[in-house]
Amino acid sequence: MDAFRFSISWARLIPSGKVKDGVNKEGVKFYNALIDELIANKDFRDFSRVCFEEFGDKVKMWTTINEPYVITVAGYDTGNKAVGRCSKWVNSQCQAGDSGSEPYIASHHLLLAHAAAVHEFRKCNKTSKDGQIGIVLSPLWFEPYDSTSLEDKEAVKRAVAIELDWNKLLKSSDFIGFHRKKCYIAHLPHVDPARPRFKTDQQLEWRVTNHSNHKMGPEEERRILYSVPEGLRKVLNYIKDKYNNPTVYIKENGINDYDDGTKSKDEILSDIFRIKYHEDHLQQLHKAIIEDGCDVRGYYVWSLLDNFEWEHGYSTRFGLYYVDYDNNLKRYPKDSVNWFKQFLSRIVVKSD
Repeated sequence: MDAFRFSISWARLIPSGKVKDGVNKEGVKFYNALIDELIANKDFRDFSRVCFEEFGDKVKMWTTINEPYVITVAGYDTGNKAVGRCSKWVNSQCQAGDSGSEPYIASHHLLLAHAAAVHEFRKCNKTSKDGQIGIVLSPLWFEPYDSTSLEDKEAVKRAVAIELDWNKLLKSSDFIGFHRKKCYIAHLPHVDPARPRFKTDQQLEWRVTNHSNHKMGPEEERRILYSVPEGLRKVLNYIKDKYNNPTVYIKENGINDYDDGTKSKDEILSDIFRIKYHEDHLQQLHKAIIEDGCDVRGYYVWSLLDNFEWEHGYSTRFGLYYVDYDNNLKRYPKDSVNWFKQFLSRIVVKSD
């Protein structure tokens, strides 16, 4: 393993959320111990400053906000993730919200928070001289529902623009971090103007099959994620061509196993689909770097360990290591661990 990415909990470091109420020294101690072990082996702005001052001499790469798109769209448009706000007609489980306005308000303030954190990072004299800071995005890639349809091709352009055409945001980062998980088919939708929402403002419909009913790629059991490795190469080339080939780190990429309690541990440890998923994506990454010249510096697997996954809880397992939640969190390596050990020993992955 060349790198390990982890989050710093705001609540653990500053329990009340306000620096004026005090910094939790035990929280600082915890993260210092964690970082040491790894080495051996406005409110948001203030929170960022405390992180930089306490850990900046050790940590060389910082990201401010993880997946702002998911926070705003899934939290304020569809309402299926925290904070669970949306228009009632979008999701009946939402108790309050406005899918037509709140995603934009949340996005605006997330970007302001990112900018404020970057400003504090630049000012802090305790950060490493070669330290870098960025934000982690989660861009989707789209293909036209009908490759002969001009309307569907235009829908793809709008979709990608919404995902990646944010000039001011990119200029506030030393690198671009992004998560690679999904591709969709874009189709011109029929929109009800009386029911505005963020997703329909894009004037496109997200689908997983094209007009010939062909799926984007192999799917995992719950049909939430699909393996479309070519999309990774296309996203990287889009960023390279539009933004003069900036430095990129793929901060997350992975596929899940569904654990509904009926599978044995051995069944889950045999994660052939995950191995194939990463092998295919790494081959496309190799092409993007070697053949296309994309400046990609890192690839982080999501995730090292099984963990609590948003609204899916513990039923969705992304880890290279199986975590036994009923037996003191004991860890067991899945077959993908051995595959990655071989890969990281610099055995060449063939490029077709």
